[in-house]
Amino acid sequence: MQLTDNNYYIGKQKVEGLCEQFGSPLYVYDATVIRERIAELKEGIGKYENADFFYAIKANYNPSLVKEIIGQGLGIDAVSVEEVHMALHCGATPDRILYTGNNMTDKEMTEVHELGVLLNIGSLSRLEKYGRAFSGSRVSIRFNPNIGIASHETNITGGADSKFGISFKNVEKVKEIAKEHNLQIVGIHQHIGSGWLRLREPILALDVILDIATQFEGLEFVDVGGGFGVPYRPEESRLDMNTLGMQIDRRFESFCETYGAHPVLRFEPGRYIVAESCFLLTQVNTIKESISRKIIVGTDTGMNHLVRTAMYGSYHPITNISNPDGMFQEYDITGNICECSDFFARDRMMHEVRDNDILSIGVAGAYGASMASNYQLRGLPTEILVDGDDVQVIRKRETFEDLLARF
Repeated sequence: MQLTDNNYYIGKQKVEGLCEQFGSPLYVYDATVIRERIAELKEGIGKYENADFFYAIKANYNPSLVKEIIGQGLGIDAVSVEEVHMALHCGATPDRILYTGNNMTDKEMTEVHELGVLLNIGSLSRLEKYGRAFSGSRVSIRFNPNIGIASHETNITGGADSKFGISFKNVEKVKEIAKEHNLQIVGIHQHIGSGWLRLREPILALDVILDIATQFEGLEFVDVGGGFGVPYRPEESRLDMNTLGMQIDRRFESFCETYGAHPVLRFEPGRYIVAESCFLLTQVNTIKESISRKIIVGTDTGMNHLVRTAMYGSYHPITNISNPDGMFQEYDITGNICECSDFFARDRMMHEVRDNDILSIGVAGAYGASMASNYQLRGLPTEILVDGDDVQVIRKRETFEDLLARF
């Protein structure tokens, strides 16, 4: 989104005009940003000739976006059976999907296996069940390298107390189960957390997983997960993708020399691809002063549409696109949900906010719409995709009749 002549534009589309045309609240995606982020990943950390990328579909599963991402050559990292079906619906072939279910049921395990999708198993008990059910099958193993990092403590997926993955100390037990059931371990996987911007922990975890990989013969791939962060706060710097790529490339090439083969090096970026492609537009409908003399701004969206601030305390940049030249003032920006945690920002300096102004909540493409709900019987907002001159509705606004039809 760019400011030109006191108006904000996405491509050639005036942002305020989009809100007038499609209503508020409104999720707006920029296809160009999605393609740019994919290109950055391939150029920065895809230097190794056998590098591959699987999009973490949980970040945003809108079919129009998923089809675009698959069209850019990415596979799909799925964590539910429904995500597997969405990937297939959007054109992914079974061999381009990896299912990393957490605490999966026997029914889920069987359904995914029968779809021809590779399972990535993260517990010894599930590996035993899989072996008994599908002796002689291919499988991938998720290990916990005992290292975790993320933008928030609830997003850390590795470490001593994590529920994810098989302990790095249990390599021999994994091999015993595989041997007992004639399982072919074709992939080794890890994921340490989501939204990180530092390089130290990812490189340390890479060293651990490569050490584990040397203990398995015939690997087709080593999957180092994703979690690549993007800057949400103005003081945050972008992830140094080139340095990260060089560090990974050097270590993986050394591993390949020792291993005597060149497996595929796989990454699972979700947030990095879609987060910055999107903003949530919302109209101001209430401005009031609290007893402590704070100025509270009320909007026509809420934590039901973007829950990250309420759930994680996450920061999202917010811009008053209707008054870009207004004097700066301090505001609390709130939603329309009857919950005390329904805030988008506290004590935020912004250009003067007036009734009916349109605010843009930025970096909303990852874990925004995909985590939205119908809490308090409110429908989900319209989503549109801007691609140059083309504007496409990729999800219609939900009505009460839409919600009632589910019951």
